[in-house]
This record gives sequence, structure tokens and C-alpha cells, in this order.
Amino acid sequence: MNYFRPHAALRLSDRDLLAECEVHTYRASGPGGQKRNKVESAVRICHVPSGVSAIAEESRSQLENRPHALRRLREAIAIRMRSPVDFDDFELPAELRAVLSPDGRIRVTDRNPNYPIVVSTVLDVIAACAGRVSDSAKYLEISTHHLTQFLSEHPHVWQEANRIRQEQGQRPLRVS
Repeated sequence: MNYFRPHAALRLSDRDLLAECEVHTYRASGPGGQKRNKVESAVRICHVPSGVSAIAEESRSQLENRPHALRRLREAIAIRMRSPVDFDDFELPAELRAVLSPDGRIRVTDRNPNYPIVVSTVLDVIAACAGRVSDSAKYLEISTHHLTQFLSEHPHVWQEANRIRQEQGQRPLRVS
């Protein structure tokens, strides 16, 4: 059986990732003047293997919108697609190790190229631990507090972690 592997897709270069995608352009609605109404500057990228898509339409330039849509696509794949975790062979990916601070915090912004892999790994571990944050933190080699703090700093990741917890019959996390 052929399984989709989010981490493999997230590690692809922009060019290789785009090769797996369908790119559509369209006219964005809203303010922006006459040019916006005549030019197909908005970009929608659909990753065919995963079915995940993302759009960017804030710029009047298709050339500027394309990288924004691609960055959003990587984030959407990281948040929506889960990979099974085998804890017998589990090692933290280099991308996550690179953003762990000496005090045990995950320090990464959504602009960091490692962000999608970090998010995907964190959510994969949470899903593999049936939503239990304390168990997940042990495998991620951080404290429960720091894991909860990381989740709370990234609203879409927080929302997905709570969706995973809800699927497992657990209460949603609360910001302390």
C-alpha cells in the first residue's frame, strides 16, 4: 500500500513540491483598484497527493502571491496530515532539534523553513499519544509546560491539537 508521507513532502524544495501540485490563478475580489479586477493575480496551489490546498491573494502581483501560497501550503500539510509514529525507533528530526533552546523550549516562528516539520512532528507525537500532552512532551524531550506554551503560541497548531484530543475523548487544552 502506498501511504502519503507528510515529512517527505515538507522536505521537498519549492520546485519539487510545486511539481506535485496544481497551480491555479484567478482574479481576486476586493480593493486594489482597476488592475486587480483585470489581472489574475491570486494563486491557489493544490497538493495533489494530499488534497491540501492554500491560497494567496493579498498582493496585486502573481509573482509575490505564489511564494506566500506555497508557504501556507506547507503549513497546511503540516497541520492537517498525520504520519504514524513508531516510538521504538523514534528520534527527533534534526529540524526540531535545531529549534530546541537550551532551556527546553521550542523556539520557531512560522517564517522559519523548519516550521512545517516542527509542527508536523509535534502533532504526530500528540496524535500517537492519544492527545496526552504529558506523554507527548516526554517523547519531544521538553516539559509539558513548554509544549503547551508552544501550542498556545501557534493558534492553528493549538486548534489541531485540541481536535486530536477531542477525537480521543479528552477535554480541550486551556491557556493558563
